Amino acid sequence: MNPSPEPSSGGAAAPVEYFNRYSGRVEREEIYGEGWVRWSYGNPLGRLVLHALVKRSLFSRWYGWRMDASSSRSKVLPFIRRYGLDPSEFLSPAESFATFNEFFHRRLKPGARPVDPDPASLVFPADGRHLAFPDISRMEGIFVKGETFPLEELLGDAGLAREYASGAMLISRLCPVDYHRFHFPVAGLPSAPRRIEGPLFSVNPIALRRNIRILSRNRRWITPIELASGARGLLLEVGATNVGSAVSTFRPGVPVAKGEEKGYFRFGGSLTLCIFPRGLVRFSDDLLEQSRVGRELYARVGDRCGLLAS
Repeated sequence: MNPSPEPSSGGAAAPVEYFNRYSGRVEREEIYGEGWVRWSYGNPLGRLVLHALVKRSLFSRWYGWRMDASSSRSKVLPFIRRYGLDPSEFLSPAESFATFNEFFHRRLKPGARPVDPDPASLVFPADGRHLAFPDISRMEGIFVKGETFPLEELLGDAGLAREYASGAMLISRLCPVDYHRFHFPVAGLPSAPRRIEGPLFSVNPIALRRNIRILSRNRRWITPIELASGARGLLLEVGATNVGSAVSTFRPGVPVAKGEEKGYFRFGGSLTLCIFPRGLVRFSDDLLEQSRVGRELYARVGDRCGLLAS
């Protein structure tokens, strides 16, 4: 039985909590590098360092280089133990990864993330914590009441912004401890991604509570996908601190099945967004219930997050 959600405080210093679909409980997120994130976004000196160095691509490239070094292999097993990951899901043995980044964008065994079989269902594109908004034009706030971002800024295209102004949006936030491959939430025909340059701020709620427009300004990739109905959705990947690249593994112009892999992020927390035309999707009740109070819902890739209009 799901407890009744309570309004989120939304304060920048408040703990990060989410609702776990599987346990049926509100849980506190254990944040990788929490002290650093809170100092960077909450301390005047930290914010100075953030803007001078951390948000820049050079910093993320340097950190990525460290995670690609053979010495980073020593971090893999302690990380697995520290965050309680399940190595039985991994396609390759935990001891086989040559670097931390190789472990980070690991593949899972077939069947580890079954895809909802209903042809009418929409599925989560990634393991993570999710928010859903049935009508973008009526969003009251993301993480903090009243805090939203301009759709035109996110999409970098005024025409697209007008087209999807009253559409539906799903935000899926991946933590460093999550499986970091992302998948197609629907079947369809994807086009080539379009990259929009930007800084690389953290996408943890600690940072987003202070500036939600991080989501619409960070480096991002936009992939249109045409559904069988002829409707067109937009799938976005958003880079973040230590995540300067989202690597596509699909072939543009080739039809994909629902749940098929789309790509992967390299090291760090990151985020995806799915945007659909008005009236195309109806999100699941538990997802909407938690989103209404600004609390994310934890669910895994392939699980149902809504239904497509018939």
